Amino acid sequence: MKTRIIIDSACDISKAEADQLGLDFLPLKTLFGGVEYLDGITLSPFEFYEKLVEGDCMPTTSQVPPYDFEQLYGQIKSAGETAVVITISAKLSGTNSSAHIALDGYEDCIHIVDSENVCLGEQILVREAVRLRDEGLSALEIADELNQKKKKVCLLALLDTLEYLKRGGRISKTAAFAGGLLSIKPVITIQDGEVTILGKARGSKNGNNMLIELINKSGGIDFSMPLTLGYTGLEDTLLQKYIKDSNHIWEGNVDTLPISTIGSTIGTHAGPGAIAVAFFHK
Repeated sequence: MKTRIIIDSACDISKAEADQLGLDFLPLKTLFGGVEYLDGITLSPFEFYEKLVEGDCMPTTSQVPPYDFEQLYGQIKSAGETAVVITISAKLSGTNSSAHIALDGYEDCIHIVDSENVCLGEQILVREAVRLRDEGLSALEIADELNQKKKKVCLLALLDTLEYLKRGGRISKTAAFAGGLLSIKPVITIQDGEVTILGKARGSKNGNNMLIELINKSGGIDFSMPLTLGYTGLEDTLLQKYIKDSNHIWEGNVDTLPISTIGSTIGTHAGPGAIAVAFFHK
């Protein structure tokens, strides 16, 4: 019996790579000034950041609707297949709820996993699911493994600006102004499925140092598991600087560092210039 893996675009695996890996890709929606785009299909990360930087309106994102899940579930059941569904954290999007709403009548062949994460954190869980699928595990076995392993996923991100948190109403104008004057760089993570600020650094160098310290505090990286780094915006200069500063972490442990562009789900709130790393801690 064939096992399929259904993902949403919030994991920041591109549609092209999803096709290459044999994943079923469902896009969230991004709205700019009343115009709706399908994340990763009719709006690439590059196009998103061009619009974000050049435009005056604040974009919004919306969940994958239940209908999209139900259509896919129907195809899977008709083909006599099974699937594991991996979604963005239920506390950050209604996508997980949509997956459950569509489940009625498909409980025998569909197994849903709340990643309790987003973007790169969700992505490395998907990559672990691919490895387990390729080892021959069933959809139920994969779901059980992921529900255990997701507790060890660590996502750390350093924001370059507070402007987009202000635009989205997440912080006050006064806090954003003061942070800009002091060159404050917040470091965020995902805890219990929600975004949490771990600390604030003065300047990019101190921010990079804080990311390095937090990796150590987490217990270190399990290099036998998937990991990835990522950035928001139109270019990766700040990420390359971080990689250079943290070279002692990667050297001798990985041949190449996987790098992803972080799309609209997180980019809407983080803005350009953010960098992130996701890994399974030891």
